[in-house]
Amino acid sequence: MKKALSRRHVLTTMAQTTALSALGAALPQTARAAAQTAPNGLTIGISTLGFGGHTNAALAAELAAAGFSTIQFFLTQTDSAYWKYNSRADLSSLTPAHCKAIAATYRDAGLAIHSIGVYTNLMHPDDAELNANLAYFEAMMEIGGHMGVRTFITEAGHHYDTAVPAPRVPLEFQDAVWPRMIATARRLDDLAAKHDAKVLFEPYFQSFFASAKRVRLFVEELNSPRLRVLLDPANLLELNDLDEMFTQLAPWIDCLHAKDRKHHTSRGVAAGKGDIDYKRFVTLAAKTTPQAPLILEYVGPKDYQDARAHLLSAMQACAIPEAKSTLH
Repeated sequence: MKKALSRRHVLTTMAQTTALSALGAALPQTARAAAQTAPNGLTIGISTLGFGGHTNAALAAELAAAGFSTIQFFLTQTDSAYWKYNSRADLSSLTPAHCKAIAATYRDAGLAIHSIGVYTNLMHPDDAELNANLAYFEAMMEIGGHMGVRTFITEAGHHYDTAVPAPRVPLEFQDAVWPRMIATARRLDDLAAKHDAKVLFEPYFQSFFASAKRVRLFVEELNSPRLRVLLDPANLLELNDLDEMFTQLAPWIDCLHAKDRKHHTSRGVAAGKGDIDYKRFVTLAAKTTPQAPLILEYVGPKDYQDARAHLLSAMQACAIPEAKSTLH
């Protein structure tokens, strides 16, 4: 008996079919075909996370001089040092005027601000802590609103309770955590709607978002245009091949992290220092997600130029040009 298909199922199937068709066309992939798929090129950006010793003005001047046109902004510079990973910071002294001045500093230097890194803990088992983290996330959305930025990046977060023995099943994969995370993400979706924003979930193989398939199932269940994906291939290298990542996630990817990782290790490294096949990475990006910027991450003053050169070399080898962002 033929079952009636829901609108959601039809739309999801169409999106996946488009991505799979694109990937199928990429095998085998020639450099000339790669160039044709991205006539305007791929945008290379950089995270400000590794530049904690710079003021915003000094960093804007340096990155613009180095040829960047896009940044992913973290509140980690000396005159805006508020960010804490997997936690929250007191943002009360960060005034709307200060936010607007920071944004103007980068835009006046010719740098578009693609997104803001939040990375608070969305899977904390204590309701009071979770509510405080969601309030912090909304405060970051308000900061983004003052800066003219509407896209926010986060992982699921990590929770460690040293007061009790480690459970047989890690918290991330206990049965009750999936529906709780879905409920938390729906609350984020409401906040995103309120602030005209998007939230991009970043997977990592030692977290709740442990694989490309798991992330796909998560965003499929949420079924919201405001809840999307940032793909960092280095974070899934241990569990997924590059083609698997893009096949599963291409319809939802709005941003890519360009860093690296050696197989069988947990520590991320700068692009070119690990086992990511960057030629395949940029080919797939150009073919399936050309609108998503590639943001260099895990880099700082000493190595960002080498990482950028490695990324550019892979793009040039595949005849994929570099695009320049339009300021917003």
